[in-house]
Amino acid sequence: MQSEETGDTDSLDLTERVAPTRTGPLAGSAAGVIGGPLGRHAQVGRQWFWTPLRIAFLIGVLALTVSWFGKAGCIQQYTNDQGQFELDWRTARPYIAMCYSDVVPLYTAERLDQPDAFPYRTSWIDDEGKPTQQTRYMEYPVVTGMFQWINARLAAGWLDMGLLSALPVAIYFNITAFWLALAWLVTVWATMRTARRRPWDAVLVAASPLILVHAFTNFDTLATAAAAAGLLAWARRKPVLAGVLLGLGGAAKFYPLFLLGALFVLCLRAGKLRAWQRTTLAALATWLAVNAPIALAYPAGWWEFFRRNTARAADTDSIYNVISGFTGWLGFDGPLGPWETPSVLNGFTVVMFLVACAAIAWMALSAPTRPRVAQLGFLLVASFLLINKVWSPQYSLWLVPLAVLALPRWKILLAWMTVDALVWVPRMMYYLGVEHKGLPVEWFLGAVVLRDLVVIALCALVVYEIYHPERDLVRKFGDDDPAGGVLDGAEDKFILTTRRAAPLHP
Repeated sequence: MQSEETGDTDSLDLTERVAPTRTGPLAGSAAGVIGGPLGRHAQVGRQWFWTPLRIAFLIGVLALTVSWFGKAGCIQQYTNDQGQFELDWRTARPYIAMCYSDVVPLYTAERLDQPDAFPYRTSWIDDEGKPTQQTRYMEYPVVTGMFQWINARLAAGWLDMGLLSALPVAIYFNITAFWLALAWLVTVWATMRTARRRPWDAVLVAASPLILVHAFTNFDTLATAAAAAGLLAWARRKPVLAGVLLGLGGAAKFYPLFLLGALFVLCLRAGKLRAWQRTTLAALATWLAVNAPIALAYPAGWWEFFRRNTARAADTDSIYNVISGFTGWLGFDGPLGPWETPSVLNGFTVVMFLVACAAIAWMALSAPTRPRVAQLGFLLVASFLLINKVWSPQYSLWLVPLAVLALPRWKILLAWMTVDALVWVPRMMYYLGVEHKGLPVEWFLGAVVLRDLVVIALCALVVYEIYHPERDLVRKFGDDDPAGGVLDGAEDKFILTTRRAAPLHP
């Protein structure tokens, strides 16, 4: 066992672990099939093999396997009239089977199937000769783009070795799915280690209904792994490592860098800005080290991610599209031409997100008790998703580890994850089209509204527990901030109110 200074959960008194079968009604009820809640005299931490982490990994592997089977329908192949293999997307299979994954069409769309192509250098013309014609490059941030390219090269090598006779895209999908699954297991591991005395909460990450649907919808588990590992490094008082991991996550999907904002206001309140500075400098240096070679060598290709995100209109899952769909509203910018930038919408989302950040910062500096890192991180990321013009369905994975650390209430979190995951059903049925026995758009828009309302309710509950820390299940059982690192147990140095919270444990 390591010393307490390491921050390792193994250094904790295992008898002080919070047992969810004792403290949570959902876990307590479910425990009936295995003999009931943990007994008062049970020996905790003496099982040599079936530790909480290994059980969470087993559950995670099973969930990821189910998720793979859910997408496997979209990599089936058939023999066409010429005797050649083709991907079987006949009769709208991706929508009827609900197996759609961006990984499959992007293999050819991003020119990953071409042996001489290289992301950010290779360009092509979309919709040539049409009003929507434009020059295209790899549209993902550098880590995600290179991840796709490396997997495509691995798939080509696999075929060259003659190990399996299958379509290249099917092999590419399976290789990609393997790494994405490992990334989610890293997310589970990091969340459990960060939770410390509440290791079983990580089961919610491993078995999340969202991972059943979206583990392989896109490449977002790379970012969740980096963000969760970055939080763990911060919790273990390794600010430079935390910055490196958050910088890598920001080079895969931008959202892990939002956590630096949460750390800033909390470190300001606790007088720990030196640790935040080290983390931020490491994050920026890592992000620049990853991006600079591509940006300098292929500036147009590197800029494509930013260009497309600026020029794209409100996504189907955004609140702006919902309002437009129900009311006929033409949007802030009115009718737009092909790839005409929605400047007003862009400005509105930026201003509103800054307002949300300011409100969260004020709360962090004025609440009677300093909020926990996970609470503030969840509020920041959730605010971004609610306000942003794009909420792709797999983006909800970003919230899972943060929600588990911020609000470890099993019934509530499982209800949210289930609602969010089920949005996939009317989405696929809407894309199928009413003429093919799909659903009208109103079903999908209604599901989006329900999801947004549930996430807003989660935010409200987190805010309530910030102002009523005695209701916070983490602090109720004796912890201050397991993810806090240098903030854990620190005294306040800067606060915007003189009102102090009553002690939780007099």
